[in-house]
Amino acid sequence: MLKRIEFACAGGLLVAVVVLVAIASVARAMGTPIIWSVEMAQLIFAWLCMLAADIAMQEDRHFGLQVLQEVFSARTVGMIEIFNILVVISFLAFLLYYAWGNMILMHPRLVGAAQIHASYIHASMVVGILLMLRTMVSLLIRRIRNRGTV
Repeated sequence: MLKRIEFACAGGLLVAVVVLVAIASVARAMGTPIIWSVEMAQLIFAWLCMLAADIAMQEDRHFGLQVLQEVFSARTVGMIEIFNILVVISFLAFLLYYAWGNMILMHPRLVGAAQIHASYIHASMVVGILLMLRTMVSLLIRRIRNRGTV
């Protein structure tokens, strides 16, 4: 259910950024540019990138090395995968700490013509990292449960 909501939000943001850029391009060609379109496109695109990264992580579409599967036994590969997931979780937790601080730091700053708080853009990192942490923890639980069956 959550995956469908996340996918629908990402699709909606993709449509929104395409429509916004198209309307801004037509308006600029007609001589009446929409001055806040760039800031809004950046905001939407930042959120879209973070949602897309989590969706890719959920579907195991991030890059990976398959060389280990050919060299080591299935049990060893399973242990290496669990170790890798723990490293990614640690890295995401580290990033979350600094993303949160950056979001708080950016709140007083206003972005360009739209005059929106920069923290709205930087909040995409916090939410995206939290989503990816959720994904990696659930993957870790799944791998630990399935380790006995391999």
